[in-house]
Amino acid sequence: MLYEVGETVVLFDPLVPAEGRAGFLEGLDERIAGRPVSVLTTVRWHRRDRELLAERYRANSSRVWNAIPPGVVRKPVRGGGEMIYWLPAVAALVFGDTLIGSGPGEVRLCPESWLSDVRVDRAGLASLMRPLLELPVELLLISHGEPPLHGGRAALARALDEADAEVK
Repeated sequence: MLYEVGETVVLFDPLVPAEGRAGFLEGLDERIAGRPVSVLTTVRWHRRDRELLAERYRANSSRVWNAIPPGVVRKPVRGGGEMIYWLPAVAALVFGDTLIGSGPGEVRLCPESWLSDVRVDRAGLASLMRPLLELPVELLLISHGEPPLHGGRAALARALDEADAEVK
């Protein structure tokens, strides 16, 4: 995902397509147009092309990897293995794998099997994510499935409630 905040271009979990790679990178170069770049990763599985792009845009920025520009706020899920990012200007949360699409306008927590390398189960993950409901969330930007483009806070609340209900 590409997000422009001030003069900085933020690339979240970048993945350059294998087919048409050269054309994609040329288009990205044009879009970035010499501006500072920050490459941010939500979860370690999504490191994919971050090295390629960090090296490509190193001349634009003093620090490309994990440089958090103003207008991007880290929301770590400690114990859940993911860094969620809050974009207050557009009332959006950026997720890696903890939240996935489950139908039009709906999301759910990732399957239990995706949590095998972290310290929590789905209910624990829901508990760790519950403070996100304090934010005025409108958009949920997810890596897997169709993102809810409005009503994000309500969709997130339903997903967390569903995970909580599984253990009751």
